Amino acid sequence: MIATLFHKGKEYKVDFFQPIDISIPLTNNKNCVSAWYVEPMELEPVVNGTWIGDVNKGGSVNFRNIKFNPHGNGTHTECVGHISKEFVTINKNLKRFFFVAEVVTILPFELENGDFVITKKQLQAQLENVTNAEALVIRTLSNSPSKMNMQYSNTNPPYILKDAIEYLNEKGIEHLLIDLPSIDRENDEGKLIAHHTFWNYPNNTQFHKTITEMIYVPNELMDGTYILNLQIAPFENDASPSKPILYKIF
Repeated sequence: MIATLFHKGKEYKVDFFQPIDISIPLTNNKNCVSAWYVEPMELEPVVNGTWIGDVNKGGSVNFRNIKFNPHGNGTHTECVGHISKEFVTINKNLKRFFFVAEVVTILPFELENGDFVITKKQLQAQLENVTNAEALVIRTLSNSPSKMNMQYSNTNPPYILKDAIEYLNEKGIEHLLIDLPSIDRENDEGKLIAHHTFWNYPNNTQFHKTITEMIYVPNELMDGTYILNLQIAPFENDASPSKPILYKIF
């Protein structure tokens, strides 16, 4: 199905029958991607007396309770409620779901202390001529499919420097997607500088902006401009499991 979309006076033709899923599913497999020391998602059938919500154990239907942490158990999208004192939810603040998105590939830069980071200079090189993007999708190198089951806890993954986030704000990026567990350092004494800078919290909070973490962008997908459909479950929570979908532009 070919559709024509218009954004800021520019025309985009997309085929909605050709989605490119860049999410990592939440599963109860111990090898599923995880971060922040959380256990894998749990699936347990409801038990009510002699009745059990498991067809293979004699139940009439499968009827399961699910326990998970959206930040640690797969692809998720978060709002400023992740860092705010106020209770702010993704469901109430993500009100649009289609965006013009730019996909970029970056090899994180090694600092003297051994940390790997994404710098302002790297983003400038990628986005200098980009003027219409509302969302940015960052694929980091190396990009092995092992990211689909990476155990990130206590590995000090790459992160984004403050001035790089400031540059994204200047470029008008409202939705930031990355294939890492956080845009901040794993252990930064709770400062979450990149998160605070992106949302400009608490000075001039940008409630509509979102951060999506732990995606996976396949190697065969070329850098460039796409249409993004950012799908979430309607959780009244700071974050929700999400399913970002890209569509090629014709």
